[in-house]
Amino acid sequence: MSFRPRLPSAGAVVLLIAGVVLLLVTEEGEVGGARPRQGESLGQQVEASVTRVIDGDTAEMELAGGGEEGVRFIGVDTPESVAPGQPVECFGKRASAFTKELIEGERVVLRFGAEERDRYGRLLAYIYLGERFVNAELVRLGYARTLEIAPNVDFADNFAMLQQSAANDGRGLWGAC
Repeated sequence: MSFRPRLPSAGAVVLLIAGVVLLLVTEEGEVGGARPRQGESLGQQVEASVTRVIDGDTAEMELAGGGEEGVRFIGVDTPESVAPGQPVECFGKRASAFTKELIEGERVVLRFGAEERDRYGRLLAYIYLGERFVNAELVRLGYARTLEIAPNVDFADNFAMLQQSAANDGRGLWGAC
């Protein structure tokens, strides 16, 4: 009798990958062990109050030091829901409603990347609501796609893994659009 090793089934491989993804993501959507890419570092941070959610990835915030600013979430892109001259995209209203429910009226911490403003003058930030990493939560739940724009690519690899998991599972826009 000869013994030949069996290769793992496709189902076993999928379960292994899912387990690894689960190890990387906590229940709150925080990216476990997420670190900036080598040679990069997160800039300063500031507390802010979210006064109005504009759409799924943009909000107006009152900064702790004073002054109201438009803030665009780094690394994520939700379907359009309010872009002038553009139709509402599939899942745009849901993404906007989720962000509104999650952070409008809340105090958050903004962490800035290497580039602090976009071409429209908005602040660019990673958003934290307590221990929840909002940018990662949007991707993990399928409300946003990743959007990698250098030099603000601190969590791009982590966001890509979260997006792949959401797409594989048909979560959010991946199952609806």
